[in-house]
Amino acid sequence: MRITWYGHACFKLSSDSGLSVITDPFDESVGYDLPGEKADIVTVSHQHFDHNHVEAVGGRPEIVSQAGEFSIKGISIKGVQSYHDDQGGSKRGLNIIYVIEMDGIRVCHCGDLGHSLTQEQIDRMGEVDVLLIPVGGTYTIDAETAAGIVRKIEPSIAVPMHYKTDKIDFPIDGVDKFLEIMGEGDRLNTNTFEITERDIREKDTRVVVLNYK
Repeated sequence: MRITWYGHACFKLSSDSGLSVITDPFDESVGYDLPGEKADIVTVSHQHFDHNHVEAVGGRPEIVSQAGEFSIKGISIKGVQSYHDDQGGSKRGLNIIYVIEMDGIRVCHCGDLGHSLTQEQIDRMGEVDVLLIPVGGTYTIDAETAAGIVRKIEPSIAVPMHYKTDKIDFPIDGVDKFLEIMGEGDRLNTNTFEITERDIREKDTRVVVLNYK
């Protein structure tokens, strides 16, 4: 599987067979370049402009925007309900966590998760090999809460997202706080990396920081 980060919470997961999933595409106001990519499936964690711009994705993808279990073109997707805040959704509404399985690898995209996870939610998510998790705070969980979730879930790889960069002016933290708590990570000079089933057999969580393009 190849994982590509376009900035914010937008990733493209590409299978060995050529199928692909794009998560949380953003509109042009966010600050990153729009991916201009095609996909078979688009997941939307919640209906905010920086996560639901499905028009930016070509290829007539199928849209998944709710909790439940789905099987599309052999790709299994589980949506687990959560909240965009720590007050039961009363401030910012619902958020859907997606666990996407392809090439024998389970990738969890947390969307704009706004609270720590309950054990029930973790159990519903099931095993997670790669965790894509927001760390910037303000609109999502902050670095400390994100680190706590990583330690509970114990994925093979954790990829921070939804944090401050020079491309956006959102009032959120950068990635450094999260890395300090986690004991640093591997900063890649690319927005893409590949992972195989062999990579997910490692016991200790590896933090991977991608460099947006």
